[in-house]
Amino acid sequence: MSDGITAQPAVRDYARLVNRMERVIAVSQTLAATLDQDRLLKLVVEAARDLVGSEAASILLLDPLSNELHFAASTSPEPPELAEVAVPLEGSVAGWIVSNREPLLVPDTRRESRWNPGVDNLIAFASRSIVGVPLIAHGETLGALEAINKVTGEFDTEDVSTLQWLAALAAVAIVNARLFQQSDVVTEMVHELRTPLSALMAVGHLLLRPEITDAKRLELVEVLQRETGRLAQLTTGFLDMARLESGRVRFAYNRLRLDQLMNECIGLVEPQAAEYSVRISVDLPPNLPDLETDHDMLKQVLLNLLTNALKYNHQGGQVRVTAEVLNKHMRVRVSDTGVGIPAASVPRLFEKYYRAPGSEGRVGSGLGLPIAKRIMQALDGKIELESSGPDGSTFFVELPVRAALSTTPAL
Repeated sequence: MSDGITAQPAVRDYARLVNRMERVIAVSQTLAATLDQDRLLKLVVEAARDLVGSEAASILLLDPLSNELHFAASTSPEPPELAEVAVPLEGSVAGWIVSNREPLLVPDTRRESRWNPGVDNLIAFASRSIVGVPLIAHGETLGALEAINKVTGEFDTEDVSTLQWLAALAAVAIVNARLFQQSDVVTEMVHELRTPLSALMAVGHLLLRPEITDAKRLELVEVLQRETGRLAQLTTGFLDMARLESGRVRFAYNRLRLDQLMNECIGLVEPQAAEYSVRISVDLPPNLPDLETDHDMLKQVLLNLLTNALKYNHQGGQVRVTAEVLNKHMRVRVSDTGVGIPAASVPRLFEKYYRAPGSEGRVGSGLGLPIAKRIMQALDGKIELESSGPDGSTFFVELPVRAALSTTPAL
């Protein structure tokens, strides 16, 4: 065994070992039928905690681009509290496990040089002992599975073996879930691209016909521009959604002021507002607290709401932005005087590729709101339709108002 692994106990509790093996087999059957990675990882950490009798368990997955580990699942605390934590390969227990591709048992974190208490300090959690194993599938190291704080007694080699069985099953299940997800994304992409591509092919064929009039030719060029724009939006949306669903997006939390962010957003949509003769007003109360969130991601969400409010507005209409703080949450509303949303469409607004009836003539991918919802969930917030009728619609985004984070610690 690697360093940190204690000697094999002289007397093994075979009844306990058989019970563990039976539980691992049961877990393997569940994992084999699960292709949702988030649900899969939650099952694994809960099984790890129960099987070795620990206070908590977590999975950290390796981001090959940043070469850092990120919490993907945890029994306590929940992943949203750990979303901004990046764990380096150097100077951390999990990093040592991944780099060396070996298990590690730390009976006392206070005496372990590879232990860094940064995460404990951030989330007010006391890690006294740890046992961890690498997640390896097809020769690739995906991350680490850790159990923290033995409830009764101390971690031993049976705990290591149990986690290794579970990690082997989990790693294969993670790879399968990722492959399925990639296949599903490709299928969706091909299906959605066929409509604008077919339109472009038809337009290209008609433009070559010598008998069409100049008026018809101009009409076809407008169709060409519209479908090309839709293709561009679709491909960008596909990439954004695929990155969000795969967990490869890393959020950078910084302090920001809402009024400054709104000025940036308004500046970007002003040309579109002028084109539609729509007036935008921003009415923010004074002394709004700063937000601690990802600037670019929140900006993407607000821009989506603003562009939709302009796109589906009446000529000469209005868009109004307001904000308030309620129960330690900031709520930002974007209201328009547009066509409203049919009641039958409301339950499907945040479905991928869904576009409400009557929007066919407007360029759009059907991915803007689903992407915005994914982003807000990752930011520990939410986005919802507040109201809609013949006089327009109001959407809101809501984020917690919390103290600024000082530094990003490592495990």
